[in-house]
Amino acid sequence: MSSDLTLLPVRGAPAAGLTDALTSAAGYALSEKADATRRAYRADIRRFSTWCEAVGAIALPATPATVAAYLAALADLRLKVSTISRRAAAIAYAHKLASFEPPINESVKAVMRGVRRKLGTAQKGKAPATAAVVAKLVKRIPDTLSGRRDKALILIGFAAALRRSELVALTLADVERAPDGIVLHIRQSKTDQEGQGDQIAVPNGRKLKPVEALDAWLEAAAITHGPIFRRVMKGGRLGHALSTQSVALIVKRWAKAARADSDSFSGHSLRAGFVTSALADGADLFKVMDVTRHREVKTLKAYDRRAKAFKDHAGKGFL
Repeated sequence: MSSDLTLLPVRGAPAAGLTDALTSAAGYALSEKADATRRAYRADIRRFSTWCEAVGAIALPATPATVAAYLAALADLRLKVSTISRRAAAIAYAHKLASFEPPINESVKAVMRGVRRKLGTAQKGKAPATAAVVAKLVKRIPDTLSGRRDKALILIGFAAALRRSELVALTLADVERAPDGIVLHIRQSKTDQEGQGDQIAVPNGRKLKPVEALDAWLEAAAITHGPIFRRVMKGGRLGHALSTQSVALIVKRWAKAARADSDSFSGHSLRAGFVTSALADGADLFKVMDVTRHREVKTLKAYDRRAKAFKDHAGKGFL
């Protein structure tokens, strides 16, 4: 079984000159998934293949019984339900790429339903970095080169409700200047895998001033092209673009400096914090969706409940 899912199988020997074209076709097929998803699937398939070898089962094509047993074994190890679900999806995807019927039948689905019921599906979400939290974070950041980068990253990530992958993918060419702020051109995102692109307006602001922070970083780092958020090396040299993990570490670092519970915050906290702050401030739900690019209103309901948890509380008259 190909653990990295890089080749589509061909029945019989390929015709002369066809190999490169088939490899290219495989690349396009894999491109339907986000980079992070492909990396996760590759790791998931490697683990499934290793498990199959250990128990003497065939990984490709696998039988539904094999998959059901594997998922049960993962549940016995107390893995998260989301992790088990993703591994099942990775197995199904690998079979599709190999032109096999995915081994996910009713018995496998029954196992997953039992796993969800037994282990529960409640996810421990990260705390939203609301406007108030972000203000505390950036006050702790020193006016150094890396400090200016971190401040700009946090404020732009918050103001544009960006995902970590979108934040680190920004280049100077993606920034369009406007009288009242900037417009960020998001070339591709989790919900836009075909790369149609989105535009997000970021106001200059009067309190947090995200555009001012971005300009301070660009000027200090003398960035004239290429990635915006980069590693700062010794001597002030700029390195490659930051990784998505770096975004999480930066948020955690300054949350800790602000004496917040750093374990409760992550890169997603900036995006979640914008939504929570906007809804608490009474922003129109559809205006919020213009920034976040959520496709479904129901996705924002959890944020709305949190933002308005104490507004018109049923017990406010007697508690």
